Amino acid sequence: MARLLSSSEVIILFILFQIFILRITQANAQPTFLYHFCENDRGNYTSNSTYEANLNHLLSTSFPSQDGNGSGFYSLSYGNSSDQVYAIGLCRGDANPDVCSGCLNNASQLLPRVCPNQKEAVGWHDYCMLRYSNRSLFGVMETYQKVFLWNRQNVSSNVDEFFQDLRTLLDGLKNQATSGSSLRKFATGNASAPDFQTLYALVQCTPDLSHQDCNNCLDDAFADIPACCDRKIGGRVIGTNCNFRYEIRLFYNLTDDASLASSPPPPPSTNFFTTTGGKESNTSKKNISIPVVALVLIISICAFLKRRRAKRKEETRPLNEPVEDIESVESLQYSFETIRVATDNFSEANKLGQGGFGSVYRGRLFDIQDIAVKRLSRDSGQGDLEFKNEVILVAKLQHRNLVRLLGFCLEGNERLLIYEFVPNASLDHFIYDPRKRANLDWESRYKIIGGIGRGLLYLHEDSRLRIIHRDLKASNILLDEEMNPKISDFGMARLFVVDQTQGNTSRIVGTYGYMAPEYAMRGQFSVKTDVFSFGVLLLEIVSGQKNNSFSHGEHVEDLLSYAWRNWRDNTAANIIDPLLRINSGSEIMRYIHIALLCVQDNVTQRPTMNTVVLMLNSNSLCLPMPSEPAFFIHSNIASDLSLASEASNNEASITELYPR
Repeated sequence: MARLLSSSEVIILFILFQIFILRITQANAQPTFLYHFCENDRGNYTSNSTYEANLNHLLSTSFPSQDGNGSGFYSLSYGNSSDQVYAIGLCRGDANPDVCSGCLNNASQLLPRVCPNQKEAVGWHDYCMLRYSNRSLFGVMETYQKVFLWNRQNVSSNVDEFFQDLRTLLDGLKNQATSGSSLRKFATGNASAPDFQTLYALVQCTPDLSHQDCNNCLDDAFADIPACCDRKIGGRVIGTNCNFRYEIRLFYNLTDDASLASSPPPPPSTNFFTTTGGKESNTSKKNISIPVVALVLIISICAFLKRRRAKRKEETRPLNEPVEDIESVESLQYSFETIRVATDNFSEANKLGQGGFGSVYRGRLFDIQDIAVKRLSRDSGQGDLEFKNEVILVAKLQHRNLVRLLGFCLEGNERLLIYEFVPNASLDHFIYDPRKRANLDWESRYKIIGGIGRGLLYLHEDSRLRIIHRDLKASNILLDEEMNPKISDFGMARLFVVDQTQGNTSRIVGTYGYMAPEYAMRGQFSVKTDVFSFGVLLLEIVSGQKNNSFSHGEHVEDLLSYAWRNWRDNTAANIIDPLLRINSGSEIMRYIHIALLCVQDNVTQRPTMNTVVLMLNSNSLCLPMPSEPAFFIHSNIASDLSLASEASNNEASITELYPR
């Protein structure tokens, strides 16, 4: 018969139980990566080849059994000549040896599975990174593969001061990290922030980088803060050679190096992801009968349930896995039955809208997350093309002002795209509706314009790809619960080579009124065609009117003609929406000026989105005088124009991806 344990014994066993569970959690916590890249450009290896054997040997026996000099950094290779495999592993500087070893072991088993038969790949867990290739990686600084993660909560006030304090903190930590040894380039610290908050931050480089390369890598990562984490209380940029993270709460281990082995780091943050979990209970009793066998049984059950939950998570992979091309997106593919159940059999009650290529429905995936499902029309001759284009493009894009692709379905005639659900519908529901537009004050419109500009800048210059959207319009701007804009619908988007400046097509697609003249008339498209569309959209937001039916008294004319005429006659105030309470008149006039620069007939005179964003954010920047915009003759042309059923040979292939 089991002896009743004393209160002190119960407390000791409870503490040991908590420590044991914490160790299990940290050593096995991440069955899937935060993110991973499968590098197609480095080629594939065949099954049962020498390269595969060398890779398996390196990951299973040499890595991470090496001691890494106690630094958590590993640089290994195995094999000879063209079949030689190189690998680099890096643990977070505050991870104890057990957590580091468990994390790298997990990564070495998982990465070949998520990137099958590919010679180069990289995967990031919360506590470690693993990368392998058929080329030497040691001492090579690269910044084109990066991941952005951000906290959902915004800075409540004193935003500029908050990010000034953050940058000062990060620069100080960068100086500490770059001066580190060849075994360790890592630093953590904190600083005071506005509203009695404390900022905590972490920076790290792979120790094989030189002082200057580490400095350059972190500077490049810091430059991504506006794209990654604008106005957010927490965020991180993770790359192959360096990373940083900041939060307004402690997320790293405060102990010194000597105690890392005996003091585990705090558990991973879930602030960056939509997660669900049970509530903890903390109940104490004076007399509890707990046989030791029962305690072991509880531990075993907990471990079993965790493995089962991890396996289910790996099978479903609902939200944040990347894709490289249409052939390697299995982790994002859902069955038609799953989506049918999520949307209540695509019921009319869940229908959000109808577009040129199909309908959009609201759904709830696995009773956890709200989603928006785009169901492409079965009778659309362009359905396959648009479907593949969106899957390939959108899954590679990460920016808070772009809608996020969560998955897809491809079964028989069914082609579905699954996106994050954005609750406030699209911008056209607000600016074209007088009642809703009355609630859209200038501060809200200012934020929307700025967000669209930053999203376009990311597409044109800051993403791994160079993308021309080609269909920017009010109905393709979605608004989240905080009225932040998200550019959507990439079915018309086109890829550009990094140095490519212009493309041609004989298949004109897009929306009448937003098309630049050189594209509508001659099929020429470039980043400047998106700039033109942005200018039209900016005028719509300021005026509250549609671009092709601007009403003024008894007269109806197109918005560009009306705006130019009033600008030329020094009566530009007539363009401003009467529902706006003018307390920022000079700022609104400046935005009208910028819009007219964007819609100039001469392509070379239009600014780039980089210049546009600078002009939007700086009142001190002198603006050139605009020239006459392009004018269109009204006709009954449909929204989706097509001048030819087949694309010309000059069109860039949708499967040719060019990393920046």
